Amino acid sequence: MVRTWTRADTARALRRPTADDDKYSRGVLGMRTGSQAYPGAAVLGVEAAWRTGLGMVRYLGPDRPSDLVLARRPETVTADGRVQAWVIGSGTDAAVRTVADTDALRGLLSDTDPVVVDAGALDLAAEATAPRILTPHDREHARLRSALGLGHAPADRAAAARETAEATGAVVLLKGAVTVVVAPDGWTATVESGTPWLATAGTGDVLAGVIGALVAGAVARDEHTDAASLAAIAASGAWLHGRAGAIAATGASIAGSSSSPPLGDGPITALDVAEALPQAVAEVLARG
Repeated sequence: MVRTWTRADTARALRRPTADDDKYSRGVLGMRTGSQAYPGAAVLGVEAAWRTGLGMVRYLGPDRPSDLVLARRPETVTADGRVQAWVIGSGTDAAVRTVADTDALRGLLSDTDPVVVDAGALDLAAEATAPRILTPHDREHARLRSALGLGHAPADRAAAARETAEATGAVVLLKGAVTVVVAPDGWTATVESGTPWLATAGTGDVLAGVIGALVAGAVARDEHTDAASLAAIAASGAWLHGRAGAIAATGASIAGSSSSPPLGDGPITALDVAEALPQAVAEVLARG
């Protein structure tokens, strides 16, 4: 059975902080993303994680993206330490990855903390044992399937993602106009909260940061992080990402107003999506 993910479903992945919370109880996310060639991916993912709502982001990456991350979000910690989930691979290229970087990623993927695996780290996903959410787009998915020996993907994207999830033992979030989320046991959901304006560079980096923040928060609350639970979190992250894109495309001042006439929608950038996330989260929390 395939279910369509909703705002109400997404609300279960969010929690408003209380007076008893501190930065650790709200979740700490580690990020190994970005590169000298693609430093913006690190900035976008970190920005998205902060704006989704968590206690701390630790960014561990090369000098250039580290400098840009701190210029944009000086509250980010760039020292190694305690985390409750990871995002890896966004803005990196497996073809030029160093041996040291590969070893570091494999270390994370063989540990117990949940890992959101994006872009340039997807080639390491199959051999991993950590709880994982893989976030390929269609072309990355085709390459991953080829490496797994699965052959040409069936036309049914949900069926293709199910095969990949079963082969890797990981949650697969297949990005697209309709995003498909599948757990290894066959649990399947689709997410359609977005806008075609999201088809622009960097929005996948934003999505990875959103999902990572939600996973870190769930771990901090001692919630289950089995495959089915991670699939629900991934679907919730995709819903928030899509809603933030829709808010950005129509204008945040219009989205919450009943008196202003609709203005239609228009082009957005990935950073626009990240900046609209607090409103998307607030809407979900308000309507619970």
